Amino acid sequence: MLQADNDHDKVNDAKLKVRDKRRKSAFVEILESVVIAVILASLIRIFIFSPFYIPSGSMEPTLQIGDRIIVSKLNYHFTEPARGDVMVFRFPLDPDRDFVKRVIAVGGQTVSFRDSQLYIDGTPVEENYLPDDLRFPDFGPVKVPEDNYFMMGDNRNNSDDSRRWGPLPEEYVIGEAVVVYWPPGRIGLLK
Repeated sequence: MLQADNDHDKVNDAKLKVRDKRRKSAFVEILESVVIAVILASLIRIFIFSPFYIPSGSMEPTLQIGDRIIVSKLNYHFTEPARGDVMVFRFPLDPDRDFVKRVIAVGGQTVSFRDSQLYIDGTPVEENYLPDDLRFPDFGPVKVPEDNYFMMGDNRNNSDDSRRWGPLPEEYVIGEAVVVYWPPGRIGLLK
């Protein structure tokens, strides 16, 4: 009888060890999955997409205070920034701050504003993203150096932009703002 109890205890001990091993194995699998997910999310945020919050009205009506946007850090590895793109960049006067503005002109182009009309190289340019009744002061002409961008907010009368601090050097570019993802009523692609 003592031998049977001893054998029974050994079987129970073996079952407990197997169960404990399975629990540890499941825990290790979950932990590995979480670590891999965190690493992938970090890599995606660092190299591909980043969320940004809009704190000011300088890009109204395109972007509203409180909007949350996704910025593609990858787009400009395949194409050059173009006039009309909404871009996030490090502010040249304080690189610890991020700004979002629209590309108005690229290197080599001459920018001017007369009677609230944009001129690139002396030719009037449509800006259908601006309200029809928007009026703002004359400016320029200013030639944008190569590898630089002339940046302006869509809210021309309330925007700290290239009219004040000059063209944006290429090395300050973070990426292209591609989508508003919050609030739900404003979800959509940017252009």
